[in-house]
Amino acid sequence: MQPFIRSLMTAIIIALASPGFAAEKQITVWKSPSCGCCTGWTTYLQRHGYQVKSIDIDDLDPIKKGLGVPESMQSCHTARIDGYVIEGHVPVEAIDRLLTERPKVTGIASPGMPQGSPGMNGPKEENVVQSFGPGGGAVFGRY
Repeated sequence: MQPFIRSLMTAIIIALASPGFAAEKQITVWKSPSCGCCTGWTTYLQRHGYQVKSIDIDDLDPIKKGLGVPESMQSCHTARIDGYVIEGHVPVEAIDRLLTERPKVTGIASPGMPQGSPGMNGPKEENVVQSFGPGGGAVFGRY
């Protein structure tokens, strides 16, 4: 076997064996059973290769509070993936970046319900995704 192919195969095997590799596409989403845009967001995640465990719950406040989502960043659904919290209509590009860069934050949020964001109807508005955690929040990206 050629050295290049052997090293490529080794890199792939190591990546597949890494603890975060399999888990990074498994996401748990807490959402209202009657919210269509939340269902739209979970469908969007599935189309992008995420394995979604969806939990319908009438009162999301205890989940949000327990996971440390600041009131100013709350939206209609809350998710957890590989130790991070995802709040609201966050695009997969932001989630993928979070899982790749692994910053020291609690999570990222798309506060409110921006039109045209993943799962939301209407003309696309700028979706400002913010990080949050013990050190405060900052703009994580604009989508």
